[in-house]
Amino acid sequence: MAESKKLYVGNIAYSLDDQSLAETFKPYGDVKSAQIIEDRDTGRSKGFGFVEMSSEAEAQAAIDGLNGHEIDGRALTVNEARPKTDRAPRGGGGGGRGGFGGGNRY
Repeated sequence: MAESKKLYVGNIAYSLDDQSLAETFKPYGDVKSAQIIEDRDTGRSKGFGFVEMSSEAEAQAAIDGLNGHEIDGRALTVNEARPKTDRAPRGGGGGGRGGFGGGNRY
């Protein structure tokens, strides 16, 4: 059985939703899932998402057909999604100098 392939889709027009993203990829094969990533606080699209195609051949056809394709004035970026990596925690933590100002305390 063919293994599904996840694609990264960038520069998505803010007018698109998950359903319309899936419809965009349908001509290239069976779309297993399509998700536009939203901002946690505002719920607005972050302008990128992921589409999972049923096979590597379908994924490659979608990359070939849609990378650079313009939707609502924005050229899509479509490529193979990289595996999720552990990212360093964000925010917090200063530079480790301690105290305020970081000047000479002697």
